[in-house]
Amino acid sequence: MAKDKDLDTLDAVELVSQLNDAKEELFNLRFQRVTGQLDNTARIGQVRRQVARIMTAIRAREIAEAKAQ
Repeated sequence: MAKDKDLDTLDAVELVSQLNDAKEELFNLRFQRVTGQLDNTARIGQVRRQVARIMTAIRAREIAEAKAQ
């Protein structure tokens, strides 16, 4: 799981890639939960927070770029 400090060092393409991976994992976890195959239900919350962290990092960069102009 990427921490905030790790997200700051990544470029925009890597952040979007990680966001897509996390969203795909979240989809798979939800699917497993519905079919009764999910063992660790806490993982859903962890991945949701990971998605939120990545989206926050992307938005912070957008705001910083807008202020720089």
